[in-house]
Amino acid sequence: MPVSPSYRPDPQFMTLGPEFSDPVRAADFPEQILRFRNHRAAETVGLDTLTDAEWLIAFARFAPLPDNQPQPLAMRYHGHQFRTYNPDLGDGRGFLFAQLREVGTGRLLDLATKGSGPTPWSRRGDGRLTLKGGVREVLAAAMLEALSVPTSRAFSLVETGEALERNDEPSPTRSAVLTRLSHSHVRFGTFQRHAFEERPDNISRLVDHVIENYYPDLAGEDAAARPAALLRAVVKASAHLTARWMAAGFVHGVLNTDNMNITGESFDYGPYRFLPRNDPNFTAAYFDQTGLYAFGRQPETMFWNLQQLAGCLTPVSESDPLVAALNGFSPAYRDALMAAMLRRLGLKATTPQADISLVNTAFKAISAGGDRLRWEPFFFDWFGGLASEDRALRGSRADLYGSEEFLAFRALLADREPHRPERLANAYFEAAEPVELLYDEIETLWSAISDRDDWEPFDAKLAAIEQVRVALVD
Repeated sequence: MPVSPSYRPDPQFMTLGPEFSDPVRAADFPEQILRFRNHRAAETVGLDTLTDAEWLIAFARFAPLPDNQPQPLAMRYHGHQFRTYNPDLGDGRGFLFAQLREVGTGRLLDLATKGSGPTPWSRRGDGRLTLKGGVREVLAAAMLEALSVPTSRAFSLVETGEALERNDEPSPTRSAVLTRLSHSHVRFGTFQRHAFEERPDNISRLVDHVIENYYPDLAGEDAAARPAALLRAVVKASAHLTARWMAAGFVHGVLNTDNMNITGESFDYGPYRFLPRNDPNFTAAYFDQTGLYAFGRQPETMFWNLQQLAGCLTPVSESDPLVAALNGFSPAYRDALMAAMLRRLGLKATTPQADISLVNTAFKAISAGGDRLRWEPFFFDWFGGLASEDRALRGSRADLYGSEEFLAFRALLADREPHRPERLANAYFEAAEPVELLYDEIETLWSAISDRDDWEPFDAKLAAIEQVRVALVD
């Protein structure tokens, strides 16, 4: 397979041995129709030179990549699902396919699947993914990346020619296999499994593995201090991720501990939503009847999940440093939210007190817009602060921006400088409306595919999202 010179295989997870994963085989799919390949992501791992035919050999048949894992591995883990512990988990319709080093950064990255067939952890499921689910994940990952949220990247989507029966969408429905590129699939639930099985030896091995491969700056810590040092790093990364979700108006929908990874990068997008407007009680999943994972509860949920991770480390660490690490979440989240909101507004930071005041006033202003002000248009209109005031006051929301709450927000912009004001010259800001990814539009994009096999609206949407990414890049 003609990989590029920048391809650097480094299959590390398999070195942990059989207590952490199970070797599996991919399903034999009746059709292999390439629907999406992420060329830009492929360049970062040296796989951009593959032809489409070679791509399908790798990401539809899952023939091993050169000098990489000899076979796929279904990872073992447990997890709290809606805060109920479930020891009957693991990769049930996916596997870790390969690990590679990223060009430029040297980060260890995973190629892992969704919908690649049954594994020992499928729990009587068919191990498949609907094509609609794959389309939705491609869109989610692209939009989150454009908004600077740490996220896995959809790498490949292949339609597989099977008719699937599902109880939550019209059936039979089309099938697909998705491959994602992510910075680790080691989950909080990976630690939970070994804590549940009372294996402190495996917990210590996992701590060492994570530090060596994902937090090498902690390698100098002595053995006794390593678990708490790792928890501090995961707390900080998780606070950063949560703040970016909140600034993006993103509702993950299923914040179970098996969906939280140790590098602070979100992945596995099922019933997600982007906020139509500011509503802390907004939920993404129809089955979240109590609002446990509502938009406004995401920071609380992340902290609860981190507490479960800390509990897994108690067999190999004293409690006091773990508690101290957990106590770092609140200030880390506060600082990260300030930075994330300033980034979304395209403004330079000043003093902590002034930044907090501006961000709080911005949230009040968004709320004041009520049903007439959607989340994304607010940040589009005011990107760069007063440098965009004329543009904002010429738009369709000009009357809203004259309210008392908006006057207070605009007054606080007076002393603010835009960060990289040249970005406002991008053609994206010449449009009347921003690019959004709301539920109804996703349904419309899917209808074009489902009803007419028309992929042009989907491709056009990805192109528009890419324009956002380029316009907002910091």
